[in-house]
Amino acid sequence: MSKERERKSQLIEELAERLCRCSIAIAVDYRGVTAREIMQLRRQLSDSGIEYRVVKNTLARFAADKAGVPQLGSLLTGPVALAFCFDDVVKPAQILREYIQSSGSTLQIKGGILRGRLLHAGEVASLATLPPQEVLLARLIGQLQAPLQALHNVFSAPLRSLVWVLNARIQQLEAG
Repeated sequence: MSKERERKSQLIEELAERLCRCSIAIAVDYRGVTAREIMQLRRQLSDSGIEYRVVKNTLARFAADKAGVPQLGSLLTGPVALAFCFDDVVKPAQILREYIQSSGSTLQIKGGILRGRLLHAGEVASLATLPPQEVLLARLIGQLQAPLQALHNVFSAPLRSLVWVLNARIQQLEAG
């Protein structure tokens, strides 16, 4: 096997491994984006634990097939880079959206793969509008606690009433 072929095989393995491990991979078209802009974006993504890789479409298709997500192939046209995130699925979409809005970049989100499911550009944009995972968890916990608090109030109300009546009776007996 030639060195070039071995290198390509290794790249396919790396991409397939990342596609298997990531919670979301977002494909972007970087046509018209300068090298300086790509470096700024890469730095912003890296600071949040997101890996940004420019990929060759053919190698990425082989990796997608190997990872069991062949539907990614439909996004692999033109110059494509992939943003891999291994935890919060909302974070990369938000960072990419904010970067495009703040810099006026020509970068375009093409779509993504969310745990094996193909997302179109609009769905990735919708992800970007979601609050962070911590906020969603706090809301969920609040929603779960509300019925329990109401149940507690219902069960404790008769006991509070009894205590109030007993205290009123004690005061009445002490007074006279």
